Amino acid sequence: MSSWDSVQYLKYKQERTQPSVDLAARIPELSAERVVDIGCGLGNSTEVLHRRFPEATVLGIDNSKEMLKTAATAHPDFVFRCCDVSCELPTLGCGYDVVFSNACLQWVPDHPKLLRELMGLLRDGGFLAVQIPLQFEQPVHGLIRETALSPEWKDYFPEVRDFYILTESEYFDLLSDISRDFSMWSTIYFHRMAGHEALLDWYRGTGLRPYLDVLPEERIPDFEAELMRKIKQEYPLQKNGEVIFRFPRLFFWAQK
Repeated sequence: MSSWDSVQYLKYKQERTQPSVDLAARIPELSAERVVDIGCGLGNSTEVLHRRFPEATVLGIDNSKEMLKTAATAHPDFVFRCCDVSCELPTLGCGYDVVFSNACLQWVPDHPKLLRELMGLLRDGGFLAVQIPLQFEQPVHGLIRETALSPEWKDYFPEVRDFYILTESEYFDLLSDISRDFSMWSTIYFHRMAGHEALLDWYRGTGLRPYLDVLPEERIPDFEAELMRKIKQEYPLQKNGEVIFRFPRLFFWAQK
């Protein structure tokens, strides 16, 4: 498991937190007493949920101890717990009013099974709310994968990390089967990056971690330089010198 870089992640706190705000705002009105934030990371989304449900007890969980340590320091009044949702969901108990997950489930396999298990954490009438990044469709992810699989680098990466994401149609049918009611939507965020280096910097905190963590330290500059050359070819600079970072995300809520 890669060690997510909390310092890098925080550089773009506002951009990374906005989808949590948008998802929480779309959860239908309910009186919530217990909320769990799946994949809480640095606690940004947990804070959003505290504001959305001020009377509720909100539990933030993540499998990164580094992220949780930073989250607990930033939010000492919140409750956080280390938990791997791929195998430890039953330890969370059940009876939650809201099960919330922002930009986490793409790393967890078998979504038909996973979403059923997440629904199982809810009380009757409770809501599952999920946001899933669709960045695998964007050029930069293809460039990272292409670079990692090239002859110069492939021996460092016996496994190239995949996303576990269903199609929109598959999510629709799945939610139809497991919920009383549901809503799906997508949003494309156009982030303003100060330049190509800023775009690469965004990924140093997330999508590049599985690669940077296994490379010898002396080889990281060469890997990033090769990736940067490809990024510059794929992402043109705007007139003001910035780069448009197009980031589509899929959202849904479903009622048990």
